[in-house]
Amino acid sequence: MTERVALYLQDAHDLRDGLDYARYAEDRGFEAVWQAESRLVRDAIVPMAAYAAVTERIKVGSGVINNWTRNIGLLASTFLTLDDLAPDRIICGIGAWWDPLAKNVGIDRSNPLQAMRETVIVLKKLLNLERVSFDGEFVHVNGIELDVVHGRREPRNVPVFIGATGPKMMELTGELCDGVVMNYCVEPKYNERALELLDAGARKTGRTVEDIDRPQLVVCSVDEDHDKAYDATRELLTQYLAQQPHIAKASNVSMDIVHEIQSILGWPATHEQIQEAKHFVPDELIERITASGTPDEARAKVAEYRKYGCTCPILYSAGGDIKLLIDTFAQD
Repeated sequence: MTERVALYLQDAHDLRDGLDYARYAEDRGFEAVWQAESRLVRDAIVPMAAYAAVTERIKVGSGVINNWTRNIGLLASTFLTLDDLAPDRIICGIGAWWDPLAKNVGIDRSNPLQAMRETVIVLKKLLNLERVSFDGEFVHVNGIELDVVHGRREPRNVPVFIGATGPKMMELTGELCDGVVMNYCVEPKYNERALELLDAGARKTGRTVEDIDRPQLVVCSVDEDHDKAYDATRELLTQYLAQQPHIAKASNVSMDIVHEIQSILGWPATHEQIQEAKHFVPDELIERITASGTPDEARAKVAEYRKYGCTCPILYSAGGDIKLLIDTFAQD
């Protein structure tokens, strides 16, 4: 029986190599490829367009862009343009961003819940080719619509997913969205509470959690050598736990570990700093919150995330051979 599976690409490879990975994942039966946009390194839209242009069937998602730095009109027209390139294959994954990065580039993330609500409501109306006026706390538009002169003048099938972390954002996702991009660096049991919150939100609009798609980012380092796979994951966790404290909180990671790592890492972290700090990340943590190890070990851990409500694991390679990762979960 075919299982849904997706690939997550970030910035740990040459951009043109990403085109090969997207094509290879499509050939091996992957449902989607998601492009990250997190640190100030690689935006999501340019790679998404490239993946869409060189593939024919695989879906292409943003995993995730933030809702602060793109004007709502530009955000909608961007995803309409992507849908022109790959009709019915584009997914808009959007998140509330995080500090200190947002603050360091001048973004005041006051009331992120309301900002996200307004963004999703207006974005969905615009992609439905409605004429929209909206005067909110963050989004203010007056009689705007997507000005399609050439191309398909019809509502666009671009599902909107929120990359939710906090409980209120998770409930909002269930209320407004087609799906959620579930957290990574969490243990599978974390999903139990997340599904309760999604269900509570969904019931506000006459739905249930079963109506909400629930793909989940899963850090997945695969190597025939168990120790090599763990070491690749250790380096990734060193950086993420220090620089994205909301992930560390969701992961129930000891703050003593986080503070030790933060005392060494700068911003941005250098390779040398990561190598110095990585020994603070214990094997127990890698085993608990990632799918790392040999192919059999990785498949077994991913199965746990499915058991706890993940509908489609989005596999995030922590390093090493990405094609081996794809082969490990191939569906063809």
